[in-house]
Amino acid sequence: WIKMFVLDEADEMLSRGFKDQIYEIFQKLNTSIQVVLLSATMPTDELKATKKFMRDPIQILVKKEELTLEGIKQFYINVEREEWKLDTLCDLYETLPIRQAVIFLNTRHKVDWLRKYFTVSALHGDTDQKGRDVIMREFRSGSSCVLITTDLLAHGINVQQVSLVINYDLPTHRENYIHRKIGRGGRFGRKGVAINFVTEEVKRILRDIETFYNTTVEEMPMNMADLT
Repeated sequence: WIKMFVLDEADEMLSRGFKDQIYEIFQKLNTSIQVVLLSATMPTDELKATKKFMRDPIQILVKKEELTLEGIKQFYINVEREEWKLDTLCDLYETLPIRQAVIFLNTRHKVDWLRKYFTVSALHGDTDQKGRDVIMREFRSGSSCVLITTDLLAHGINVQQVSLVINYDLPTHRENYIHRKIGRGGRFGRKGVAINFVTEEVKRILRDIETFYNTTVEEMPMNMADLT
């Protein structure tokens, strides 16, 4: 009886461990249903993958120049070495008046490791749905002020009160940079601050992000307390 199949955040669903499950679902659906894929970003590889299950689709594509970072103050901190990131984060905690913040890391292992040092909420792919619902309810209500998570859930977090995003790790895919910022701090005209921890090894990734989005990420100023 299904007439339409809608896949939101399609780039993530088609690039991660869900791809086989998505294909399996399509094999069980009637070929006459309408298929709709939605995503703020759609890398070329994922766009090519859609040809396997879409028939003559109408594509509504947004140019990357229109994926704006307007309203987001972007900064980087040259932490130089990975092991110095934790001390840098502790310094930010003591300096910034954090109302609500999201901290992004690249692996679930690092999320579990970092949460040991702070009283914060944490989400990643191993968190069951019931746990996710409780954590997000607490975060949206403000009873939890800081959320640590991975890119797997970056697309789905949209909390209006979030004023600060910290990239403890720079995203491995530059498309996720816009998800981490736009959906969290700058959507619907809201203002926000994004702080990127940069080691010597990932400086080139930051330069690539600046070029790709035609933006500038400035070095963190000394008067950090005035940012949020």
